[in-house]
Parts: sequence; C-alpha cells; structure tokens
Amino acid sequence: MAEKIKVALIGAGLRGQVYTNYAIDHPDRMQVVAVADPNAVRAETFRQRHGIDESLVFGDWRELLAQPKLADAVIICTQDKMHYEPTMSALDAGYHVLLEKPMSPDPQECVEMGEKAARAGLIFSICHVLRYTAFFGTLKKLLDEGAIGQLMSIQHNENVGYWHQAHSFVRGNWRNAAESSPMILAKSCHDLDILLWLAGADCVRLSSFGSLSHFRAEQAPAGAAKRCTDGCPAADDCLYYAPAVYLGDNPSWMAMAISDDQSYEARLKALQTGPYGRCVYHCDNDVVDHQVVNMEFANAVTAVFTMSAFTQECSRTIKLMGTKGEIRAAMEKNEIELIRFGASEPERISLETPDGHIGHGGGDLGLIRDFAELVRGRRDNVDGQASGGLTSAVHSVQSHLMAFAAEQSRLAGTVVEVERFTEQFRQGFLSQEAL
Repeated sequence: MAEKIKVALIGAGLRGQVYTNYAIDHPDRMQVVAVADPNAVRAETFRQRHGIDESLVFGDWRELLAQPKLADAVIICTQDKMHYEPTMSALDAGYHVLLEKPMSPDPQECVEMGEKAARAGLIFSICHVLRYTAFFGTLKKLLDEGAIGQLMSIQHNENVGYWHQAHSFVRGNWRNAAESSPMILAKSCHDLDILLWLAGADCVRLSSFGSLSHFRAEQAPAGAAKRCTDGCPAADDCLYYAPAVYLGDNPSWMAMAISDDQSYEARLKALQTGPYGRCVYHCDNDVVDHQVVNMEFANAVTAVFTMSAFTQECSRTIKLMGTKGEIRAAMEKNEIELIRFGASEPERISLETPDGHIGHGGGDLGLIRDFAELVRGRRDNVDGQASGGLTSAVHSVQSHLMAFAAEQSRLAGTVVEVERFTEQFRQGFLSQEAL
C-alpha cells in the first residue's frame, strides 16, 4: 500500500480542524506535519492533537512556506481575503493545494490561482463539499441515467436558517462584504457550483435580486440594548438573545466559534466583549438576508436559486423537472422522490449521510478522502495527469464567476452575459503575464 501523504495546515479554525480530522481517523492515509495560525493557543492545541513537532508550528503562513518543502500538500483555511497569497506561494513552492471556499472575494484572483495551478501541473481542489454528498451525487446519477428524460428546469432553495444567518452573517465573520465576501459568494457559491454540475453546461446569462431587509437598526425591538448582556428589555422574547444561544450546558458548533476556551466563564466574557454578544439589529452587517438568482445554461436548461435567512431549518431543497418526469428532494431529510410521468406511484429513495451540519451530509469526508487519494496518486505516479477531482479549480473558477456576475446583476439591476463578464478577468490575467 502506498505511503500516507503528509499535509501542512494554514488556518487551524473550525474548518481546518474538520478536514484534518481525517488524519486522526485514518493515520495510515494522511499525517499533518506542520501548522500555521496566528492564535498561539489554538495552534498549540492543534499541535498536541496531531503530535506535530514544536519546531513546525508557525504564527504566520509565510514562515511555514519559507521552509524547505515540508509536505506533499497544503490545506488552506484562512479567512476569505487571506486565500490568494498563501495559495499562490504554496503553488510556487510545489505543494498541491486544498483551498476552503470561496477561493477569493476578487474574481481576478480566482482566475490567477486557477491558471497557476494548471500551468504547474499541481492538484488544486476547492472545498465545494456538496459534490461529494450522497444526496447530490445521487441526483447527478439519476440525471445522467436519464431518469426524468432531458432536464429542462431546476428550482433550488438554500434555507439558511434564521439562527445560522444571525450567527455567521450578522454577528460573525461573513457579515460584511468588504471584510469577507458578498453573501452569494460566501454562503451560496456551493449552490451555484451544484447547479452548474447538475445542469451539465455553462451558464450563459443570469439576473439577480435581493437585499438586507430585516437585520437592520429600524427593525430592533423598542429600547433594545446594543449588546445582549447589557440588560436588554427584549431578552425574554428575542429569538437572537445571545446568552440563550451561546451559554447552554451543551455548547453547539456555534458556541465553539466564539471562544477557544469553552468554559461558561470564557463564553460569557466573549459575549460581553466580542462580536457575538451584539444585538443582531445593531451590527455592522451589510450582506443580504434574502436573494434570488435566475440562470440560463448553454443547453437551454433554466434554473432559479433562492437563498433565504427566514427558515427554521438550515437545509437545501431542490426540484428537477425533465421531459419524462421530475425529482423532488430535501437534503436535510435525506429524501429523494422520483416521479416518472404516467407511473402510478413515485419512487422514494432514502439516504444515510453522516456528520450532520458540520459534516455537510458526508461531503467533508468525501472531499478530504478524495483529495488525499489524488495527491497520493500524483506523488506516486509523477507522469500522471494533475487533477482536482470533482472540485477542481477548472470547475470552481467558473461557478465563482457566476457568483460575482450575480452580485453585479443584483447591484446594477441588469442581466449579465456570463462569458462577456468573465472574459475581462481572463484578459486581465493575460495582460499581467505579458508585462
């Protein structure tokens, strides 16, 4: 059996820990040998968990990549605006790269990263984990088998969940487009990528509408405090009262995000001083809380994507309509209903997918397992064809540019021709190459 691959992690937050858990569960296939994170406590905790040598713990990714090549691959899970530089440097150093989505909030940077990896012949995968779920994998298989004839239309909903919106996109790291990314990129590039995959053709034009309507100061309850821990009079009736969300006896994944120390005292202090204790109506958020994107693909398939914060579940639901039938499916419920026109009864497919919300229905495991095998195959067969698997940057750059085009459409109120939109960034890359 081939020797396990070695990886280095840049950014030891929640997502980085999720992917590298694969090395804990499968030590014969992957080993984490180095880590870079500016949070010394987090880095040390990670070091101990993975048995990393103290000399291979770095406070900055530049220090890690300045070393002689330490591993086969680098996993990059920094914040959105911090993806481009470490990715380009890692590719320059000859590392295969697994990059958390979104690739970058800058479309030019997305194109440049994809081109560099292609020219270097290196594996460059993006964490579009939904392609690796049993749910979407089954839908793709049914379409490819012609179960509903020729696909004509798709209706896809991302039900963000009111509580998830408040945590991540009002109080959290992805609340402000200038600091991270627009909502359509930060949260929903997953979904545009899936629509591109299921449609089976390039997106040729799209339009988008949406706004931030509810999580605004004018929607705050009368007399609401700027911080939940400051004796807010609306505490008893507010869905978003921070102590009720984050200070329970069994901390959730959301509580894990507010403090590395999960003691009650540390979490309370985090609410008293940090961003997660703020009133959701008095934050510096500006990303949308609902949005719709209308798409037409080169094979005449049309699609409508709706993202809404105002749902109970954090889930995805989809309807696929073809010339011989339709499919209705709910990811959170692991249920697919196949309706063949003229049949007396629909066919129901029930799936089992592990790991819940954080595991993305098994997609996280499928992604990192595939990446490890791709790197192993490339390392052990140097003449092999470089690839990024299902989530190669070849595919991901295209779906990212769909997200950028959708945001331009939303802001400008226009229909965007996707090829014309993307060409400007490819020409920008070629112009830089000529200098």
